[in-house]
Amino acid sequence: MITKCFNIENLHQLAKKRLPKAIFDYMAGGSDDEKALANNTSAFDRYQLIPNVLRDVRDINIKSKVFGCEIEMPFYISPIGQSRFFHPDSDIAGVKAAAKMKTLFTLSTFSGKPLEEVAQATTSDKAFQVYVLTDKEQNKRLLDRCKKAGYKALVLTVDTIVAGNRERDLVNGLTIPPKLSLSSAVDFACKPRWVFNYVTDKGRDLANLESVPPMKDTAQFLQYMKGLLEPNLTWQHAKDMIEYWGGKFAIKGIISVDDAKRAVEIGATSIIISNHGGRQLDSAPAPIDIIQEIRAAVGDDIEIIVDGGIRRGSDIIKAIALGANVCSIGRAYVYGLAAGGQAGVEHAITLLKSEVERDMALLGCTELSQLNPSMIRDRLS
Repeated sequence: MITKCFNIENLHQLAKKRLPKAIFDYMAGGSDDEKALANNTSAFDRYQLIPNVLRDVRDINIKSKVFGCEIEMPFYISPIGQSRFFHPDSDIAGVKAAAKMKTLFTLSTFSGKPLEEVAQATTSDKAFQVYVLTDKEQNKRLLDRCKKAGYKALVLTVDTIVAGNRERDLVNGLTIPPKLSLSSAVDFACKPRWVFNYVTDKGRDLANLESVPPMKDTAQFLQYMKGLLEPNLTWQHAKDMIEYWGGKFAIKGIISVDDAKRAVEIGATSIIISNHGGRQLDSAPAPIDIIQEIRAAVGDDIEIIVDGGIRRGSDIIKAIALGANVCSIGRAYVYGLAAGGQAGVEHAITLLKSEVERDMALLGCTELSQLNPSMIRDRLS
């Protein structure tokens, strides 16, 4: 039961119980040896919080902004592809939960619901995540649809020039869409509710893309993806998209200082420090460890968002104290989604928001602007 989940890890374990192993591993797994995946979370332990006592903390304000939009907490929902794997309500549950909790939802290009349907589900602010496609006209049509539907910002993912080596999926023989085989039959048979929900779900894989061919197995899916995404992605592609969009624009997948500087130079309004949840380059550093370097390099005018490894409100506080403006949550969101649909997502957001408020009080802070590096003790320095 969701009410028995007192933290994000509890939601993680409940999601594991409700999903077939292959689907859970797709959600929870990383690339290669999953070192980046583990480090994204454990890296937060390097930083300790130093409280200031004897402060009046009766009125705590954690309202923030992202992409120029007002939100009630310093975090929002990251784009997650194939979310219909985890719950039949998928992105609709996510956007409704975000609207109810008064934060922002980011829709993935690889969602199971058309962007127009998600936009119409609520009147709240939303962002759309996009890739540079080989078909530039389809790219433009996709952006035009986003403008027409009212998306407030565009998020360009730049760290997927090739697919990460996700060995759990290979071991499980996962296909997109999932198909029964001799090796997977027992796994799926143990979760009949999931099978029923997925089979009867009216959504479709890659709902925002044009002329998607039927695919029998993972090899065909990877071949399709290879032809779909621009293989020679350059800064000029990003600049062209920024100019065509003409609004708030984030580049997601920045890890190096040089790339952060370049993103600012070409006109990005936000930088999302991310290693794709540990699903791409397995030796990439944890986003939390890069914040101070990037903030020092780009100054205070650019919005910095941290994505990766957030499981506690204290993680969000540490990221902001080190120089981030806000954070985004991915797995914390889908754990809630898989555990209980919209109610599960709302519960995940509520847990993190409550933890942020409680830890702010324990730190002696009433405003996010009071968080700063002096409150951080780096155990490695």
